[in-house]
This record gives sequence, structure tokens and C-alpha cells, in this order.
Amino acid sequence: MVAMRRVVQPSLQSVAAYIQAGASHCKDPTMSSTKIIAIVLIIAGVLGLALGKFSYTKETHDAKVGPIELSVKDKETVNVPMWAGLGAIVIGAGLLLANGKRS
Repeated sequence: MVAMRRVVQPSLQSVAAYIQAGASHCKDPTMSSTKIIAIVLIIAGVLGLALGKFSYTKETHDAKVGPIELSVKDKETVNVPMWAGLGAIVIGAGLLLANGKRS
């Protein structure tokens, strides 16, 4: 026995109406750029305090001599100062609080 399934694809208008109906009870259905920046700052500050440093690899020189290819990769380590992590958290929290009072 072969079962057939009906595939229903909603139209763009019905999806937009569904989103609008769901968001109508919200005070602020969109997240402002200030809130996003504040959250990113807080996350970066917490990561900076937790990890203390991060590393990345940088390719510096490429040389191609016939069939031979040479490249140099340098591993760089950046230490994150404690004051930078704390500052990012404080500024992010301040932005969130200021944005909350303004709303």
C-alpha cells in the first residue's frame, strides 16, 4: 500500500500574518541595536574574564618556486586585561539599563 502525503507550503502573506499576530501582544517585537550591542559587550566581557587570552593563526609569507609552495604561519596570542573585561560588562549593563528606562 502506498501512502501519499500532502505537502502544504504556506504563502508569504500567511506567514507574515502569523508573525504579526504573534508579535502583537509584545511591547517591543524587535530587538533594538542598542540591546544587541549591550548583550555582545556583556558576553565579550565574561569571555575575556573567563579565558584571559585567545590565540589566532596569521599567515605572513607565501612563496611559490615552481612546484614548491612555501608559507609561514605565525601563532599570535592576545592577553585580555581584567579591566577590559570588567569595562565591557559595566558598559553593556549600563546600555541595557539605559535602554530599559527609555522604553
